[in-house]
Amino acid sequence: MSTRRVKYYKGLFLAAAIYDTVLGVIFTFFYRHPFRWLNIPLPSSGAYVTLIGAFLFVIGVGYVLVYRGDLRANFDLIVVGTLYKVAYSGVAFYQLAVGDIPHVLFALLFGVVDALFAVLFIECLWQLRRNRSV
Repeated sequence: MSTRRVKYYKGLFLAAAIYDTVLGVIFTFFYRHPFRWLNIPLPSSGAYVTLIGAFLFVIGVGYVLVYRGDLRANFDLIVVGTLYKVAYSGVAFYQLAVGDIPHVLFALLFGVVDALFAVLFIECLWQLRRNRSV
């Protein structure tokens, strides 16, 4: 794999790291604000929202590790991150389709962004498999 392509993928994982860690902090500590801005009723318990926020933060740290390290050595971590993106976007699109999503933004913004990340992560995994010398 060319140095240029490796830099591209590292930049991709840095972008994912920033995206998920920022959302993780927001939904762990400050979820009430976006819920109010979007006119979403606050849940009776914020535990599930803060737990999701914590998971976002942790996966964001995983993307930092991919960015800082060797792509080949972090192949398994990239697989986990890809599955996370597929899971979120899949659930968001399903919930949108059945009309059970708190706000359309969760699917049409966050779901679309995660689906795009998933496609690009899959491309990275494919490139790593194809070019075993990285």
